[in-house]
Amino acid sequence: MRATLIYGAGDIRVEDVPDPKPQAPTDAVVRVVSACVCGSDLWPYASRPATEEGGRIGHEFLGVVEETGPEVRGVRTGELVVAPFVYADNTCVFCAEGLHTSCLNGGGWGNDGVDAGQGEAVRVPYADGTLVRLPVGEDSALLPSLLTLSDVFPTGHHCAVTAGVSPRTAVTVIGDGAVGLCAVLAARRLGAERIVLMGRHARRTALGRDFGATDVVPERGEEGVARVRELTGGFGTHAVLECVGTLPALETAFGVVRDGGAVSRVGLPQYAQGPVGRDVFSRNITLTGGVAPARAYIEELMPDILDGTVEPGRVFDRTVGLEETPEAYRAMAAREALKVLVRP
Repeated sequence: MRATLIYGAGDIRVEDVPDPKPQAPTDAVVRVVSACVCGSDLWPYASRPATEEGGRIGHEFLGVVEETGPEVRGVRTGELVVAPFVYADNTCVFCAEGLHTSCLNGGGWGNDGVDAGQGEAVRVPYADGTLVRLPVGEDSALLPSLLTLSDVFPTGHHCAVTAGVSPRTAVTVIGDGAVGLCAVLAARRLGAERIVLMGRHARRTALGRDFGATDVVPERGEEGVARVRELTGGFGTHAVLECVGTLPALETAFGVVRDGGAVSRVGLPQYAQGPVGRDVFSRNITLTGGVAPARAYIEELMPDILDGTVEPGRVFDRTVGLEETPEAYRAMAAREALKVLVRP
């Protein structure tokens, strides 16, 4: 089959790889119907050292079950399923607590001999614990939104939930990428009436307004902090959803959060240390967030997609075939595309 590999910074290739087969009785093989490129894929795309052998890449996909191991009971051949961005058994002590990203038997796509999502098919370990059935056909117009359940929509939701977003909170979202826009959507879904989106890309912030942002602040740094505080009577917002992952974004988050509020970060941190000293302590600010346990949220979020209440699939602004995946990376890295959907 064909699959996407990364050989180093800027070097994405689509090549022939072995067809996946069940290797354990709990495995399933899924034929990929839709996949995509994640913003976090752009970090290795920008910095991975060159290697002679490529590594598999991609962690967001949905598809049709083609084959199952003898112990798989939760999904059947022919069913359309979505996979969260890490696989998990859904039975260990951490999964039982809703923390599937810490599963004792789980792992990441593309690691330890496991297929990745940007290919024609994927061997799925712990299929019963990982895969979630989708009650639509593979030609459904809802597929882009259902694909966001693999990562970006639950990640935005996790950011809002851990920050304590409710109808009583004012919210700032930092970042107008796909995760930030889904965080806006999640905050609105949880009842927030005041949502300030910090972003400077007009097409993206326009979508953010459609998703529920009440204000857009294009300024950055101290100027951006001053503008958010001006909009909020000088106090800042109760919750700040940091969806970028850089140190300046975290510093901005602490600058715009209200005393007693919470900063939730779900952007993959590109820093080793941050400003979490005496000022944060004295202002009673909570720092929360982390890698989102998408599997814990899929069944909760899916009904709103199925009935049209939310349309997170609108974050996809370009669609390519699998062989064009290198161009998808280039376009996203160049900010020519927000998020690219890949159809094998």
